[in-house]
Amino acid sequence: MFGSLLSSFDPAYIENYRRLESELDQLLGRSAYPSGIRAVPRGTFPPINIGATPERVDVYLFVAGVDPKTIDVSIQQNLLSVSGHREVAVKPDAEYYRRERYDGEFRRVIALPDDVDPEKVDARYRDGVLQITVQRKQPARPRQVEIR
Repeated sequence: MFGSLLSSFDPAYIENYRRLESELDQLLGRSAYPSGIRAVPRGTFPPINIGATPERVDVYLFVAGVDPKTIDVSIQQNLLSVSGHREVAVKPDAEYYRRERYDGEFRRVIALPDDVDPEKVDARYRDGVLQITVQRKQPARPRQVEIR
């Protein structure tokens, strides 16, 4: 009974359905996974860049539209935490088809290398970019001990 029903079924239909579902998920932003190697999950704010030199670690957070006085930056056990709030004006009588600007509370936590010095942190805000610089600890150097 079922053999004749399944013999006429083309498995390509399922593959086409899955492809269409995946494309719709990416188009509508419903995918559980980022769409590229540099992508972050939908709703991640603020975007960040992190760079390092032998002397320091630089963290850049792109926080356009956020008042720098409302941003909280803290460091504890090599975890850099940045939190704040961003308000985006919304017209109540407008019908939005798509809203991609992040609105609301945000928090990003960044794991820093073990050799950073939590006492030497500098934060600067300019043109919507928050730059946080964390100096690295000076390596322990052997020193000559004089015998008296």
